[in-house]
Order: sequence, then structure tokens, then C-alpha cells
Amino acid sequence: MIAARAVLTLLALATASAAHAGRPGKSEEPLEGGIHWRIQSSRGPIHVWVPPGYDRASAGTVVYVHGYWTDADAAWRRHRLARQFRQSRQNALFIVPEAPAGPDQGVVWSSLVELRREVARANIRLPDGPTIAVGHSGAYRTLSGWVDNKLLAQVVLLDALYGRQQSFEEFIATGKRAQYHKLLLIGSDTAASSKAFAKKFPYAVVRDRMPDGYEQLTARERRAKLLYIRSQYRHGELADGGVALPLVLRLTPLRRL
Repeated sequence: MIAARAVLTLLALATASAAHAGRPGKSEEPLEGGIHWRIQSSRGPIHVWVPPGYDRASAGTVVYVHGYWTDADAAWRRHRLARQFRQSRQNALFIVPEAPAGPDQGVVWSSLVELRREVARANIRLPDGPTIAVGHSGAYRTLSGWVDNKLLAQVVLLDALYGRQQSFEEFIATGKRAQYHKLLLIGSDTAASSKAFAKKFPYAVVRDRMPDGYEQLTARERRAKLLYIRSQYRHGELADGGVALPLVLRLTPLRRL
């Protein structure tokens, strides 16, 4: 407990000078045992959270992109994202940027590099470990533009395979670093398209139902390069239900706290 508090204190001190000229403004508060920053960037708010016990030396980064009919502030609050992140017990810095709230809006962060740079400009030091991109619903439009980023190790589509399938095929199968990548598909409204996508790859593993806990997953499912899980939860519940998101975050190369 003392060590965890010391880490959080150091993080707070490290960001105390964020008001320097040219840096985006940000607020800070304790939340769910960790620290929450809200960065006010030129492209809208970015929420950043680190869990209690966070160790930057061995941590990775999780970028969670919300779906349609909400925005970053509303998703952060209504979906209780900090609580869900904490329940995953992953040693990561969690980032929730703004994203399109509907199909008529353009992608806000077309470059993962630019998003990471904006967080760094707010005087928040990102870890050097793997980056995981998680997207719900319409977030596929944002994530499909990130698949060639060299830092991206895994993409998780929470009922989000509505299109841009060629981009995700490149990520998992044909791109320069495809051999190192993992893709996790959760299907509810997108069950048919997700299943059809998985059938293209002989190494894909399919599960008919989301487990009640990580321990119920088989070793093969946990190791799978491409895993498709048919969800018994409805589309919205995958984002705000408090069960699916903590579970899928366990299926990443991140270290457990």
C-alpha cells in the first residue's frame, strides 16, 4: 500500500508543471484508488487513468475508443470506465479519447501517434510496453486507421466489426508485423460478420458464449492469435455492463497487478 501511494505521489508531482506554455490544460483527481487526468485538447477531452500499484517500467497502454451516440465525457462517466479498468487489474496507462458520436461525424484521432503525442504534451509519461486498442461499436472507424502503428500489439473489437475488414485482415494476417499481432472479436449485433471473418483464418478460435470469468477460458482460447467470442450480452452491455470489458482486458499481453 505504501509503495502504491508513493508511485501515485510521484506521478502527481511529475504532472504538477503541466501549465507550461504550449501544453494542453488538464485537471487531476484521485479516482478508484488511482489517478485520473482530464486533458482538454484541441480535439476534445482525453481521459487518462492509472490504477493503484501502477508500475510504468513494466506497464503497457490501453486506448479505449467509445462508440456512437455518446462522447468521451459521457462514456467515461456513464460507463464507469475507471471502475471497469480497475476490475481488469491490468498494469497499464488507460486512455479514452474523443471519437465520432455518429456516422456523420469524422474520425477525431486518425493517428495513434498524434494521440500519444498529445497525452505526452500534457506532461504524462507513457510506458514503453505494448499498446492495446479496444473499440466499441462505431469505434471500428478509428481503430482501422491505426493498424499499421508499430506499437500496436492487439486490437479488441467489442461488437464493432461493421466494416473496414480489409484493415483488420492486414493487421492480423498480411501486414509487416502481422505475425506479432492478436485480434479479439466479440460479437452480438455483429455476430454474423465476426463469425464469417474468423472463418477465413485456419488458426482462429471460436467460442459460443462469453465465460463468467477468465478462469473458464481454455489455454487455447487464451493463446489464440484470433479469438472470436459470440456474446450473450447485448450491444450496449458490452460497453457499460461491467463484465465484458474487464474480461477482455485479461486477454492481452499486459501484466496483471
